[in-house]
Amino acid sequence: MKKDHYLFTSESVSEGHPDKIADQISDRILDQFLAFDPEAHVAAETLVTTGQVIIVGEVKSKTYVDVQNIARETIKDIGYTKDDLYFSYKSLGVLTSIHDQSEDIAQGVIREEGEQGAGDQGMMFGYAVDETEELMPLPIAMAHKIMEIIAYIRKHTQEMPYLRPDGKSQVTVEYNGEHRPVGIHTIVVSVQHDEFIKPSAPTKEAEKEAERLMQARIKEDILKYVFPRLKEAFAGKVAEMLDRFDPARLLVNPTGKFIIGGPHGDSGLTGRKIIVDTYGGRGAHGGGAFSGKDPSKVDRSAAYAVRHLAKNMVAAGVAREILIQVSYAIGVAEPINIYVNTYGTSRVPMTDAEIGEILLKHFRLTPQAIEDRLKLREPIYGETAAYGHFGRKPRKKVKVFKRYNYALKREEILRKEVELFTWEKLDLVDQIKDIFFNR
Repeated sequence: MKKDHYLFTSESVSEGHPDKIADQISDRILDQFLAFDPEAHVAAETLVTTGQVIIVGEVKSKTYVDVQNIARETIKDIGYTKDDLYFSYKSLGVLTSIHDQSEDIAQGVIREEGEQGAGDQGMMFGYAVDETEELMPLPIAMAHKIMEIIAYIRKHTQEMPYLRPDGKSQVTVEYNGEHRPVGIHTIVVSVQHDEFIKPSAPTKEAEKEAERLMQARIKEDILKYVFPRLKEAFAGKVAEMLDRFDPARLLVNPTGKFIIGGPHGDSGLTGRKIIVDTYGGRGAHGGGAFSGKDPSKVDRSAAYAVRHLAKNMVAAGVAREILIQVSYAIGVAEPINIYVNTYGTSRVPMTDAEIGEILLKHFRLTPQAIEDRLKLREPIYGETAAYGHFGRKPRKKVKVFKRYNYALKREEILRKEVELFTWEKLDLVDQIKDIFFNR
């Protein structure tokens, strides 16, 4: 590697990873509340472990949600359907402890007069860089895509029939002195799997040989089935980097085997994969998790808002790379500050501080304005809880929600068209160009 080059690494995890199971349950509970009560205030936290799901949190809502059924359906959709994994939607226990939101918090957030205040204090960051079509850092974008492809293979093909739901990926990218990606250095893939090759004898040597054969088969299948799809997903220079990638730098299940996994192998918690959820360690993170929180919690909504601004700023050509920070005080609508860092890549004749002032002047960043601009009071969150909240494709989708009406003694079905990943839309580019280039 050249003297001025460096390596940067990001990781992703599968939807069957214990922490991601917890995130998905929390966000599906949130979606159910918002589907039938768009004004609901929700903070749902989930813990998963061997044969057990525990759901706690605070809720202020006019609707009832069967959280046990949502937990089981989520786990079933992920793929935990076999009792021999010690975590199956059919046989696990679900404990719940959900209570009303604190009135001390509610009085600052729910206003009869005046604008809605922030649901908590804290700082949030948005980031964008022109390394990929989605304006995301290449290491995290590729790590997510590897996990998505493996999930597709597991659910929809028989190409790798031994796959189980848990898994992780890690991508190390080589950058040049101008901070441009020039090569894929190392890829690590760990996938949970059946014991599809048994030891030929009850000895340590036979066990190790069986492990080696399974490890070799999985690596061969990843090169055969995952890599072609990965090259299709990343066109141009990134696909050329993958063509030059040395297969010896693909590390698969480095311990040898990965049979025990999921919540039986490692307990999972909502919000424990916040770097996976964002930029893979690039830019910055304010520390607040997303999943299970309604948009009055600026940990989530403001992070979406500043990603929306950052992505549109890069797409508009204001800078090649940009980081935006905002911060809030609980119960106060207006942000305390805005901070901008273009890392020396700005293409406009002004300081980063001046760029921030202009953004704050033209784009309202109060919780209510963010909710309205990005349509965040819709049940759109279940899809965010695996494979990253950013760099995703904005799209419309019809979602179906069910609840039992005890007064009418019948099930109600709600079909609702929603717009997913609105913060990834490039709908501010023309306005930003006009603001920064037609002054």
